[in-house]
Amino acid sequence: MFLESICINDGRPENLEAHIERMHLTALEHGFRLPVLPTIASVLPNNLTQGKVKWRILYREEIQTMEFLPYKPKTVRSLRLVEGNPDYTFKYADRSALEDLLTQKGDCDEILVVREGLVTDTSYSNVVLQQGDQFYTPTSYLLNGTRRQQLLRKGSIKERVIQATDLHQYDRLLMINALLNLNDSPSIPIHNIHW
Repeated sequence: MFLESICINDGRPENLEAHIERMHLTALEHGFRLPVLPTIASVLPNNLTQGKVKWRILYREEIQTMEFLPYKPKTVRSLRLVEGNPDYTFKYADRSALEDLLTQKGDCDEILVVREGLVTDTSYSNVVLQQGDQFYTPTSYLLNGTRRQQLLRKGSIKERVIQATDLHQYDRLLMINALLNLNDSPSIPIHNIHW
């Protein structure tokens, strides 16, 4: 089973083409036909047409469930670096490998997964590291997120190999995903990232 989370902002889906493309590639790789998504106007509840809403789709050959949830970003002020190599090449509904790593967060709010010494992602977002006025995202991501791809295409961020031991060279870490852009991302000072 696979999962897709799409940001609905004031009744309009953001970056929809990228989400459909990811779903199409997932279906192609796993040998099934992608189910057709309904138009947002036909399924979005009337009471959720204002503000930011998470459209959560569980699918395989058919759409299993669809949920619309008013979006409330998590408060993240600190990260725990954890070693791991979860397979999250596709956006699987089964997140147990990430959930297992989350048990190691200790007194931090979230984890930052390190694979073979390289920074990857948090349990629910890609990351961007700011260095002066430049923004970099690791080449060693777990999931090539739709927002990450969008920001790379626009030239707002650049890819870079980022070693965990080099984090001190950056000013802060930003978390991005379909519902979090650079301007509304949690901003974590580097000194709040702990082993």
